[in-house]
Amino acid sequence: MGALFTSTGSLLAIMALTVAVGFYVQRFRGFKMLGPALIVIILSIILANLRIVPFSADVYGVIAEYAIPLSIAMMLLSVDLKAMLRISKKPLLAILLASFSVSIVTLIAGMIFAPIIEEGWKVAGMFIGTYTGGSANMAAIGYALDALPTTFAAANAADYVIGVPSLVAMFAFPSIAAKSKWFQKVWPYSLSDPELKGDKSEVEEDPFLQKKKWSIQDIAWGFAIAFTITAVATFFSRYAPESFQSSARILLITTFAIIGAQFGPVKKLKGNMDLGLFVALFFLTTVGYMVNIKEFLSSTLAIALFCCVVVISSLLVHALLCRLLKIEYQYVVIGIVAAIADGSTAALIAASANWRNLISIAVVLGVIGSVMGNYLGISIAYLIKFIIGG
Repeated sequence: MGALFTSTGSLLAIMALTVAVGFYVQRFRGFKMLGPALIVIILSIILANLRIVPFSADVYGVIAEYAIPLSIAMMLLSVDLKAMLRISKKPLLAILLASFSVSIVTLIAGMIFAPIIEEGWKVAGMFIGTYTGGSANMAAIGYALDALPTTFAAANAADYVIGVPSLVAMFAFPSIAAKSKWFQKVWPYSLSDPELKGDKSEVEEDPFLQKKKWSIQDIAWGFAIAFTITAVATFFSRYAPESFQSSARILLITTFAIIGAQFGPVKKLKGNMDLGLFVALFFLTTVGYMVNIKEFLSSTLAIALFCCVVVISSLLVHALLCRLLKIEYQYVVIGIVAAIADGSTAALIAASANWRNLISIAVVLGVIGSVMGNYLGISIAYLIKFIIGG
């Protein structure tokens, strides 16, 4: 039986509706924990497997070609390198150690799991991306490595099955740590109340929970700059070996966007992160549409086990290193969350724990993680491929 909707116009309308629903349900606590990316993928998979939309269509390829590169460029236009350099040594060390732990653990685990998982080396790169900078990095690396839709969806599913409980634990941890004498004995390094709590006026709400005032010029220039960066990066990536062109394109976009973000007029633009996420979710709808559940379920278990090993082992290695270096546990917590999720979620945890002085630091840590994610994920994915002979 054919799909109910097949025309380009109708499919674009359904994509837009799916993305809108993904954002709308974020006002509800349970759905907010899942995040818009997973909601969009799940809805898209349901639509495809109910034959409302087809598993393949020409428009999917067009969206995939432009959405992720454009979204990366737009989101990274918010990177402020000076702000990164202004944060103190220990929180910076916490996010760097988180990235190091994920990279080393995934490299070792990848040599075991990659040979038994279809496109396992690509999955490894995607896990490094998402656990150093969030789901946007997973999407970027999956695109850069030309991962199959089923691989992408299985990696996302495993990420949320393992990652969401980890984030729930992180939300609960500050109150547990504050009351636990055992933890305070094992980890005696903690920031004092004056160091944690500042003026209440400094508290920032989760960016996805508040309305923003944008100018149409902000939106126009944001898209113009992002499209230009994408076009220039695409041109230069053609000089790379054919098998590496997609990866080169993403790495060049990442680099050019970070450079462009340092110019004064670009820094004044508003809404780049939000618009970048919006565009990225269109790509995720096409990922969901191309997933056949029967094929998907057969490849999920091994990937979920791989993800579990990466998350648990990375947390243990990161905690051990931070403890040895006597880093205050509050920095460790926001560093872990900034890596696993993003700076917004880390800031939300800091706010809910009343660590008001750490809110802005948490946001910056998330940006640092997202910047490193693409470089680390793609590099180590190819290293694993070379080691296992994939």
